[in-house]
Amino acid sequence: MTTTSPTPTPGAVDGGRRWAVLAICCVAAALLGIDNSVLNYALPSLSDQLHPSSTQLLWIVDVYGFVLGGLLIFAGSLGDRIGRKRLLLMGVAGFGAASALTAYADGPGTLIASRALLGVAGATIMPSTLSLVRNAFTDPKERTTAIGVSSGVGAASFALGPVVGGLLLDHFWWGSVFLINVPLMALVLAVGTVILPESRNPHPGRLDWISVPLSIVGMLGIIYAIKTAARNGVDDPAVWISAVVGAISLTAFLRRQRRLAVPLLDLGFFRNAAFSGALASNTVALFTSSTLSLACSLYFQVVHGWSPLMAGLALLPGPLSAAVGAPASSVLVHRVGRARTVALGLLLMSVSTAALARVTPHTDYWHLLPILVVNGLGVTFTFAVTSDTILASVSRKRVGAAAAISETGMELGGALGIAILGSVLTTLYRNDLRLPGQLSADQRAAARESVAGGVQTGGQLAGATGQHVVDAARQAFTHSMHITMLAAAAVMLVGSVFALRMLKGVPAVLDQHAEDADPMMPEQSGAGSEAEHAATA
Repeated sequence: MTTTSPTPTPGAVDGGRRWAVLAICCVAAALLGIDNSVLNYALPSLSDQLHPSSTQLLWIVDVYGFVLGGLLIFAGSLGDRIGRKRLLLMGVAGFGAASALTAYADGPGTLIASRALLGVAGATIMPSTLSLVRNAFTDPKERTTAIGVSSGVGAASFALGPVVGGLLLDHFWWGSVFLINVPLMALVLAVGTVILPESRNPHPGRLDWISVPLSIVGMLGIIYAIKTAARNGVDDPAVWISAVVGAISLTAFLRRQRRLAVPLLDLGFFRNAAFSGALASNTVALFTSSTLSLACSLYFQVVHGWSPLMAGLALLPGPLSAAVGAPASSVLVHRVGRARTVALGLLLMSVSTAALARVTPHTDYWHLLPILVVNGLGVTFTFAVTSDTILASVSRKRVGAAAAISETGMELGGALGIAILGSVLTTLYRNDLRLPGQLSADQRAAARESVAGGVQTGGQLAGATGQHVVDAARQAFTHSMHITMLAAAAVMLVGSVFALRMLKGVPAVLDQHAEDADPMMPEQSGAGSEAEHAATA
């Protein structure tokens, strides 16, 4: 009786090396998250030194997200073609170099350009990390845990931004928050070159270069429209112009993908209920959690008057609960299934978000701590399982493209959340703000702009009038939080029901052989199959 050894899984690694792969990818992803959230805390210092105009300041803040979101689809497909390890290392090197340029920018124009380069590098790193982790872990239970850890680290890194920024800005100049990336990315580059396995699609087909600019222009237009609407309102002509350009480009892009034999974005992914359900759940979670993070940050800093560092530390217990949530999500998947685990995660997020509707300007932090922890567990349960489901529901040959779609959905979900729920938060604050009659028109306009403006305006006024303005701003903001958090909780509750239905029937353990048999691309046989294994080993 003869036996055949199992075919090695492309990109898989044995023993403890796979956990080293996870660690490298987590560090790279964490640096992206920190960089994305730390800029806001460096803005006062860099504004004093570089003197950007109001328009330049907006571009300094937004250009990173615009470029990153626009390039994700192309970058994911490129990684499948040239190799995910190669693309990640190129992105890591580029991110380190762009971080140095950003740190030593001598003017607003240079800073905007270097931030755009950071977005280009970030777009290559984000899908590559998920792809490499997915390919390194062949055991489904371990893979779910690993992707859960990766997702948890990514979420925690956004909360680490204020902590890192606060510590550095207390001792160094504004560029230090970017310069810290250079040695860390150099370490990832050096270790990753040795540790990370290479994997790619051995038969990617010809890259359709017409699809590339269509996807980039389409995504840039939509993301720009969303962010501009959140900042300036929907009456801004730039919102409609960019939305129309983006919609036309995306429509042309999608129509072209249907006609191509080897599309840049395979629309067949979305016919898979597991893929679509997980992607929708991810987007819903980011839609609401982005606004929750913004509201809590403002609550701690403006209502309670804490420093950015203290506010960052106060928010950390939520993301840090991923240390418990990631392994627990793997256990839950195998006991109750993927649909129920994701639904439970969204339900925990919904309940904890609704609990924030009870806060007052004087609520003690220790009453909020368990709410933050429960919310963090819900986030981890959701992202750990949905990210794993998205990556495991497509062929390994195109896992980079799937990871890019996942990241794009999260980018859009976060941007839409800030645009819609963030606008609700601001509108409710302005409608509920009750100011004394003796304020000038300029003072009233400043106080109505935001809760930070209200507290700052009150602080500039003497006596009881100033305290009245401060108290009114804080009360109006907490009231706006109540309604906004209830609206966010309702969205997550609907998302929980939706996930239960869409992911119903998705097996807890996705069979490895079933994963490799891509229904949308016929497998090669004979010599072609051997060549594929040799090329992707």
